[in-house]
Amino acid sequence: MLPCFDFALLFQIEPGSRASLKVQLSRWIAQGKLLPLRRGMYCLAEPFAHVPRNPAALSALLYAPSYLSDRWALGFYDLIPERVSELTAVTTRVPRRFENALGVFSYRHLKNGAFFGYHQTTFAGGTLLVAEPEKALLDHWHLSTGEWTPARLGEMRYQNTGVVDAARLLGYAERAGRPRLLRAAKTWLALRDNEGDNTIGTEEIP
Repeated sequence: MLPCFDFALLFQIEPGSRASLKVQLSRWIAQGKLLPLRRGMYCLAEPFAHVPRNPAALSALLYAPSYLSDRWALGFYDLIPERVSELTAVTTRVPRRFENALGVFSYRHLKNGAFFGYHQTTFAGGTLLVAEPEKALLDHWHLSTGEWTPARLGEMRYQNTGVVDAARLLGYAERAGRPRLLRAAKTWLALRDNEGDNTIGTEEIP
């Protein structure tokens, strides 16, 4: 069973007019049987749901194509000490933001050529699309304006830095074709090599 569904799918299943289906949907929502996720998309409310309602797994279905990245993915890989509740994702479509009973879903825009470096994995009983650690870093740096200096990178208090593959990070930065990202990647790796304890603090590179 699908974790969520849209109006078009329901219209294929339920006989009748669009107007009558919209009325029925409003009744189901009022009765607490359905949760509206965004305009035209819904999921079953508990206890009617027969599949786990995993917000992270719903992210790619709510607005496609997209994959989880930026701060949420950094928290997912334990690369930053904070756990990020807002589900931050990237998409080739226009930016969007949805707030519903399951959480806050934020989608930032990437050009088609930058939409790579993600994979499918399981999390909390669901399947989700998430950036690889290296691409999560690059997406975060790209979506934040300004130069990523050693001091600024140190303020992020990166940890568990061993999950990042140096060759892949540099390769992805070169593929992105943005000198600012390549500089950030090289500086980040230099800081990691300098501190050598799987963390990046606020020390400057000697």
